This record gives sequence, structure tokens and C-alpha cells, in this order.
Amino acid sequence: QVQLVESGGGLVQAGGSLRLSCAASGRTFSRYAMGWFRQAPGKEREFVTAISGSGGSTYYADSVKGRFTISRENAKNTVYLEMNSLKPEDTAVYYCAADVHTSRAHSAYVGYDYWGQGTQVTVSS
Repeated sequence: QVQLVESGGGLVQAGGSLRLSCAASGRTFSRYAMGWFRQAPGKEREFVTAISGSGGSTYYADSVKGRFTISRENAKNTVYLEMNSLKPEDTAVYYCAADVHTSRAHSAYVGYDYWGQGTQVTVSS
């Protein structure tokens, strides 16, 4: 069993920055892939970014490339999402997720076994 707790969401103006954190507990954190997804009102949950177990490989959605950075600190069982140049269309609930069956970063929603409760990010224009 893996528990995930996100933090760091909030309200920010367009062009601003936020840093989300996701703390994991339970199994060996460095062995599995972590991802961030988001869901805006009335829309389906969508992939944002993922990182491999070692942190050596990352994968981004086109919509956030060059603006968002995922990283992880395995000694602290934590994954981060640094979000810069935020746009109103980035407004959503952001979820972190863990896939304990692979250390390879991927975007497949169905592959992620555990999810956090989500944290709201609101970007005003």
C-alpha cells in the first residue's frame, strides 16, 4: 500500500509560479515511477508529466514542456512539480500518482495504481 499526499496548490496570477509536492509512504519509493495528472472542471483527467524511479528519465505533455519541471528526492520519498509561466488554462486539480509495477516513466493513466487526494491550482488572468 502506498499513500500519497499532495501540497503546494493555490491561487496565482498568470505568468506566476507554483511548486507542488507529493509525499509518499509505504513501499520502496525509488523503485517506482511517479506521475502528475490534472483535471479541470468538466474535462477528463489528463497526463502532465512523469519521472522514472531513479529520476533519470522524465516525460512531459506538450502543453507543459518548457514550463513545468518534475523532480524527485528519493531520500525524502517526495516528488515535486515546479510550474512556471502559468496560464489560466493550467487551472485544475493536480494529482500525483504512483505506478509500483515499473520504474519507467509513462503517461498511461490506467497504469498508475495509487493516487493522491489532489490539490487545487487556480491561475487568474
